[in-house]
Formats: sequence, structure tokens, C-alpha cells
Amino acid sequence: MIEIVSTLALNSVQDLGRFGARHYGVSTSGVMDPLALAVANSLLGNPENAACIEVQTFPFRLRFLSDIAFAVTGAECRASLDDAVLPPWWATTARAGQVLALHPPTVGSRACVAFAGGVDVPVILGSRSTHLRSGFGGLEGRSLRTGDVVRILPSEVRPVAGVGAVPPEIVVPPCPSAPGDKALPLRVLRAGEYDIFPSAMQERFWQTAWKISHQSDRGGYRLSGPPLKLPAPVEMRSYGLVAGIVQVPPAGEPIIQLSDANTAGGYPKMAAVIEADIWRLAQARLGSTIRFVEVAYDDAVRAMEPIAAYLDSVRRSADLYRTL
Repeated sequence: MIEIVSTLALNSVQDLGRFGARHYGVSTSGVMDPLALAVANSLLGNPENAACIEVQTFPFRLRFLSDIAFAVTGAECRASLDDAVLPPWWATTARAGQVLALHPPTVGSRACVAFAGGVDVPVILGSRSTHLRSGFGGLEGRSLRTGDVVRILPSEVRPVAGVGAVPPEIVVPPCPSAPGDKALPLRVLRAGEYDIFPSAMQERFWQTAWKISHQSDRGGYRLSGPPLKLPAPVEMRSYGLVAGIVQVPPAGEPIIQLSDANTAGGYPKMAAVIEADIWRLAQARLGSTIRFVEVAYDDAVRAMEPIAAYLDSVRRSADLYRTL
């Protein structure tokens, strides 16, 4: 078990998400950065969907109430175990009584703290994820609070004494950007209503360095920039939403749907961020800028190949380390 020593709002239990329940009006939830969770679970020898603690407000501290192997991935948040600084993307073993501290990140915005065996909370509709807006899943359907005691499932593999992974931004090729452009390039596909926007607005969509507004959350990133406002509102039937869809409400400020997005919506769809770049989007900070780069469908599919190769390498290395 672990005890939450100090936490701010919005830190919660998450796994890869709640799939197959959209016809009930239940959205996916799950970690914002699925790659960080996949690496953490691979390092620990966990099932791929083992639940973790997603930390998105810092500082955060927890105390181990028993000897537990754990991993910290995602944002580089200067993690420390008691007085020992931990490398980024690292798994090791803690003794009962030791305290893990995560400080405000120097790179990225969300950290994943995983434990050998995974966080033990009830499975609801196939997932342990917390849906904060609806108040169910995770630990009592809410954010973690100081003093919470969280159970950890038993692990079936030998605990690790210290093993890590190279951060994905080092080995997974990013989308190329222009020299000196500080905006994060995100690859997208055109979506269903792209052609209803005049050509001038289409060009504006591609050329703008969009700022992630502070009016953003796990449900979606609202973008600030020159508005993509149509001459007259477009009324549409609602359609299913998934993470990555870029909608344009009547006010003209695009919204990128994310983990806690509604299951359906009716605003025009301009584009969709490809799966291979969702983890980069999840680590983008509020107030930072992004730029959309159009890719073809085949390129979007191929973009998952280096991610799959990276995860396979992490799994094989961690499995080999456990046999030594």
C-alpha cells in the first residue's frame, strides 16, 4: 500500500481507458500520455493496462507503506526517493517508510507513477480509470487527497532494483519543423468538415502557431489564435468523438478533444491529431504553442512503427534485466 502525503487537485488513478462503453454515454478517460504508462508497465513487468497514478499538478509526495517496485515516466519532474534523485523514466524498489517526491517538471507536464502489480481500485465498465467530470471510477470517483491510502495489487514478477528507458522524445522521430520554430508540430489528418471552411481559413489553420489556452483540461485543449469563424453557424447531427479530433465551435477557437471528452458532439471537425502524436500533445504545457502539419493516411499509419519498435525494445530490455 501507499499513502498520499501531499497532492494538489486533479491527480488521479488512470489506466489506458474505458473502451466499449460509448453507447452508454461513457467516455474513455485513461491516461493522457498512453506511451508513458506503456513504458512504466513494461519496466515493471505489469499487464499493459495496469493502473497508475497520473500526476498533473505538482509538487506531489507519497509514502510507501510496504516494499514496492515502482516507476516514474512522462514529464521530467525531478523525482526523488527520500534524498536520492531518480533518473527520468526509471524503475526501482522502495522500502516501507520511504517517500517519493515529484517536483514541478522541467520538461513536459504530466507524470505517470506506476507500481508493480498496478493500483488496486474497482474495475468499472472494464477500467480502473477515474472520470473526474462524472465522479466515478478510480478512488471513489475523485482526485487523490492528502491522507488517502491506496492499495497495490500483488505482482507476479521479480521486483526490479533499478532499470530505465531512454525517453521517447530522444528515440522516436518527431515531425520536422522549420528552423527556429518553437511551436510543437503535430501531425493531423483532414476531418469530415474541412472543406466547409473557406480556403483562407484553411490556410490560417495550417499557418498559425496555436496557443494552448489555460481554459483547457483533460476533456480538451482550447486553442487561442485568429478565429476560424464561419459566416453562419453550421448545424450538424452529433457524431462520435475520440481523442485527437479538432473541433471548431461557432466562436472560431479550435478545441482538441482529449481523454475526458464527451462521447458525441456536433461542431464541425477540421482535423484529427494522429495516434502517434497524442503523447506529445499530452505533454504540451498550458500556454505553449502548437502547429498542425498535414499528413496522408498511410504516413499516419507508418508513424506508429517507431513507437511500436521503441516499446518492444523497452519490454525486451526489462525482461532481460529481470532474468539476470
